[in-house]
Amino acid sequence: MLDAALIKECADPSLKPAIVEQFVMAAGSADPFAVTVKSGGRLILVPKAASAEEAMAIVRQYAGQAVVRVGLTQFPAGVGVKEPTDLKPDLVDACQNLRKGTAMFAKVLRIVAKWYGNPTSKDVFPQIFEDAVYAWKTGEFEGVSVFQADDPGGALANQEEPRAFKSEADTVDAGAPERTEAETSDEKKIGTAGIRVDLSRIGGQQ
Repeated sequence: MLDAALIKECADPSLKPAIVEQFVMAAGSADPFAVTVKSGGRLILVPKAASAEEAMAIVRQYAGQAVVRVGLTQFPAGVGVKEPTDLKPDLVDACQNLRKGTAMFAKVLRIVAKWYGNPTSKDVFPQIFEDAVYAWKTGEFEGVSVFQADDPGGALANQEEPRAFKSEADTVDAGAPERTEAETSDEKKIGTAGIRVDLSRIGGQQ
């Protein structure tokens, strides 16, 4: 599980901590030195890197010839890079990788949300998230190369994570835990239901 402090310090602030954690669980790796290499859709077995240097050596060896994913977020190593020598070791730094990866994933989410017509209903967000994770893994969404595509911009509305992923990440701040919109609206519903019952009781006594 991702360290809450790491999420708070390094992850893209436009994403809720629970969404960051869910993204890394769904599409990333627990190992900051993890390198995955695919060519023609097939996985190439590479030695497990034990250090940043080893991980970067593998990345440089395959970048440009295969699809190389690196680190916690399995960031696509070759994006925006012309020469393998341009690849920076910050790819295998946990904080930098999380920063780059979550910023890029937020862009992918915005691309998918735009395709959906930027819905504001929080019921749609899990579907957008799923599609964005798939796009992250494949590099494409509806024929668009998501890593190279322009960022449509805008805020990501109603980031509602499926219940299965509720975690301590929701309470990253040392203060009061962050309330989700669903919880607040549930409470409102409970409150109104309670009032309704009370009023009818009063009505019955008169």
